[in-house]
Formats: sequence, structure tokens, C-alpha cells
Amino acid sequence: MTDVAQAEALVFDRMPAWPSVRTETASSHGRILRETVVAERDQPPFDRVMMDGIAIAWRDWAAGRRNFDPIGTQAAGSPELTLRAPGQCIEIMTGAMCPGSADTIIPVERLRREGRLTLISEGTEVERGQFIHPRGSDRRKGDRLLEPGVRIGATEVAVIAGAGYAEIEVAALPRVAVISTGDELVPAGEPIARFQIRSTNEFSIEASLALAGLADIRRERLLDDESEILEAVEDLHHDHDALILSGGVSMGQFDFVPAVLQQHGAQVVFHGVAQRPGRPLLFASSHDGKPIFGLPGNPVSALVCLTRYVIPAFRRAAGLSDPMIEHAVLTEPVSRSGKLTYFMPVKLGWDDQGRQTAEPKPTNTSGDYISLAGTDGFIELPKGRESDPAGTVARVYRW
Repeated sequence: MTDVAQAEALVFDRMPAWPSVRTETASSHGRILRETVVAERDQPPFDRVMMDGIAIAWRDWAAGRRNFDPIGTQAAGSPELTLRAPGQCIEIMTGAMCPGSADTIIPVERLRREGRLTLISEGTEVERGQFIHPRGSDRRKGDRLLEPGVRIGATEVAVIAGAGYAEIEVAALPRVAVISTGDELVPAGEPIARFQIRSTNEFSIEASLALAGLADIRRERLLDDESEILEAVEDLHHDHDALILSGGVSMGQFDFVPAVLQQHGAQVVFHGVAQRPGRPLLFASSHDGKPIFGLPGNPVSALVCLTRYVIPAFRRAAGLSDPMIEHAVLTEPVSRSGKLTYFMPVKLGWDDQGRQTAEPKPTNTSGDYISLAGTDGFIELPKGRESDPAGTVARVYRW
């Protein structure tokens, strides 16, 4: 049986890199950046005024001048005006270029008018260069602003647009088929017999991948029929970049997925991981290198395996930088078998020392998906221990 760390490494080693596509900057939010963004020009591109008021030459202030003759008004987005003689000022607006020959801004709150002249109020303290954002003080033309591997959010969109990119290169969203198998599964809205259950896995899998912005999903539901599953795998493999199956991966009479994948010509990389829940997890690589994940059918197991292996693998395939590793401190002791790595659902919080805490929220069984509501994810407790006392530090995986 494969160890957890080894299973992760085997998945990562066989994941392809998704291709890149170009998209409009306006619709790039949530995507994974695939090119370096460089500064189009100095930022700010000119000496930028930071306050409404007047622009003066510092030498006039230093010479004792306290009243100035306005010779014009310069708004943001208008061409640069220039002081032409001592004692002049230019009325200026926030965001405008600093006028030529001016090097100091006096804010409007410190000014008053007296006839034609603008007077600076008594007691005003003035420093040379105040309220001017110097050209190039943030970045210089050609500076690297964003590197590949970041998820594009609000701040990144602003940087990309500000650098003049109307389009940007991002990771393509892979087409992923999510297949739930089982005669007992019935979708919501359809009549259900007392011996059947509602189908949930395909919806939680789709939600996880969609919320992570990692895939374009197609959902399928199949009966426990070997020929039907094989036909679907053949068809869906042709039109998709990855397959995620749920159910049919254990060792029961109707667990056809391992045999189907062999008939399909896929290489089963591993089948069975030393963990709880989710021990029957299967990972395969198709004849042309497409990843195929076989998740257990029990909902808790399926979601744990998806979060622990599939989501990280898809992040890597998209070129997304590795996330910060998150840890938490157990609030209560946990007893378990030491033979398997244990994934314990938890509710996260904080203690009075500012440490992140993990309150154990065990499910009744791996089919008890209802108990996952209100949890934040799970912690990973390594094999080799029969118990983990309160205060144990464990790695966190959020749903």
C-alpha cells in the first residue's frame, strides 16, 4: 500500500502542465498568470501631485514670500503648465502633473484668497517637495511587476491594466469529466426508492474545483455496469484533459473501475493509500498522459482525497505557486490507529496566544458528509502514533 507522501509525489510527477491561453485583462480575474508583467513606463510616469492646492517654487517660500499670483489651473489629465516668473503659482488638482519650475505643493486647506492673490495661512509649515509623488519612485520602466504563477485578483488586475496590457497570458482551464458510479445513486429532484441514496459526490467535486478556479467541469452519472463505464471513459477521455471518477475503486464485486482503466490502456500508478479515510484511492495515467483519479465512493473519503491530492495536483498543472503551508494546534486529544495516516475534519479558530487551533469534528462514518458542514477542512496526523494529545501541531488542508 502506498504511503501518503509517496502517493502525492507520484501524482505530481505525472501531472502534465496545462497549456496557456490569452484572455482579456478585464476577464482575467481568478485565472493563473503565465507571463511576466513588466512596467510599461515609470510609475508614477510624472511627478504626481498628491493634494488639491497650489504649486509653487520652493525658492520663493525660502525667500519669505507668503502670497502668490495664480497664472492658471492644472487639472489631472491636462498638459503641464509652467511657472514663468518669481511669485507665481498654479492652482493644482490631485493626480495632476507637477507644473514646470514648481517643486512644492501647498494644500488648499492652508490657503485663502485676497483679491487676485492667493495667501498662505500663518503658521503653515512647508517642506520642499511636499505632496509630490516623484516620477519613478514606485517602479521604473521595464521593472518586473508580476511573476508567473500568481492567481489574478483585484490588485493583480490593477497592476496588469496599469502596465498597459489589454490581454494577458493565463493557464488554460482544463476540461475535466467528473463521473459518479453506482446503481444506488439518484440525483435531487427525481423519485427515490428506500434502498437508494442521493448522489452528492459529483456536485461537491465540481464545487471544489470551480471555487478554486481550476477546471471546466462536465458531470456524468453511471450505473455499475462495466461495459457502460468503459464506453464512457473512452468517450470522455477523448474530449477532456482529465477524468475524476467517484466510486467503484474498492475490491467489491461491482467495483469495475480498476479493470476498466486497464482495458482502456491506462497505467495504474497506485491503487490504495495508507490513510483513513480514502484508503482505496486510485491514480492512473492514460496512454497519452492524461491524469485519471479514482476516488472512493463514500462522500467524506471522496472530498478528503480530492482536497489532499487532486486540488494540489491541478494547482501545479496550472503553474500556480505553492500555497503557504498552514498549521493548527489540536484543542482536544485524538485517538486512532497508528497504522494509517489519519485525516481528521476540524473547525478552525484562535487561542489567546494568537495560535490557530483545530477542534476535532469526527464524522460517524466516511459516508457522513452532513457532519462536514461547518468544518473548515481537515488536519493530517501521520501514521505511527496511537494518539495525538491536545497541543499537537498538525498541517491543515482547507476544503
